[in-house]
Amino acid sequence: MACKIRDTLKNKNPHISFEIFPPKTEAGFDSVLSAADKIAALKPSFISVTYGAGGGTSKNTVNIASHIQNDLGVTSLAHLTCVSSTKEEVHRVIEELKAKKIENVLALRGDIPGGNEFPLPNQYRYASELVEDIKTQGGFCIGGACYPEGHVETEHKKDDIMHLKHKVDCGLDFITTQMFFDNNIFYNFLYRIREQGIMIPVLPGIMPITNAKNMKRTLKLSGAALPQRFVAILDRFGEEPEAMKQAGIAYATDQIIDLIANGINHIHVYSMNKPEIAEAIMRNLSEIVKDTIY
Repeated sequence: MACKIRDTLKNKNPHISFEIFPPKTEAGFDSVLSAADKIAALKPSFISVTYGAGGGTSKNTVNIASHIQNDLGVTSLAHLTCVSSTKEEVHRVIEELKAKKIENVLALRGDIPGGNEFPLPNQYRYASELVEDIKTQGGFCIGGACYPEGHVETEHKKDDIMHLKHKVDCGLDFITTQMFFDNNIFYNFLYRIREQGIMIPVLPGIMPITNAKNMKRTLKLSGAALPQRFVAILDRFGEEPEAMKQAGIAYATDQIIDLIANGINHIHVYSMNKPEIAEAIMRNLSEIVKDTIY
């Protein structure tokens, strides 16, 4: 049964959520729906749907989120980004979300495309501005992003936390971290933001690295550091696709188990459109995370 994520996060039982992204072309729409169907069958607490860059397929975010929630009965979280939308487009999407009874939105600035002028006069410059605008629309549970290792565009971590505090004060209900591969980074980040008065729920974001070739781009975008333990896995299994996939799933599972063992019960997995990876992780956690759908 769909609900506001902030209410789900009050539950003390461990639960897992997953993420998918809209197709780059209309031809891929059915395959994404199929992936959503399989991931929804795993009973996650919610499924987030990213926002298509450039506006071409971004309309599918609402359609996919509606399918997940209204057809499959799983809470959906629709992304909205400053980079991909004008203020008018955001208002239009918000009305569509309301019409489809989707109550959860993740407000992001988004990655600025190379060579593009940003912001244009009719765009939000910061995610905090987007949060404020969504808040005025009423009725939404609003999530945001945070960066345990610091945003790649911010020189000092202290400044990054101050920016996060401002964004939270604008109306966020919860935040989800960028991927990280060393749980100690997350624990230290959590301590530092709590010291600054950021007390809303924080969902650690876990990315199973199952393909060594895609790893470099992923790390460049996120700024995440690789611990030596994971570097050894890449060195040993990087040229063996099936072995690398198994090792990456095992590493992500180990991160999740450690988080839950240390009292972190709400974990978001960047499984993207790969139900087999989501299924493998949930199978590994079968006695740890049970029937988390609400």
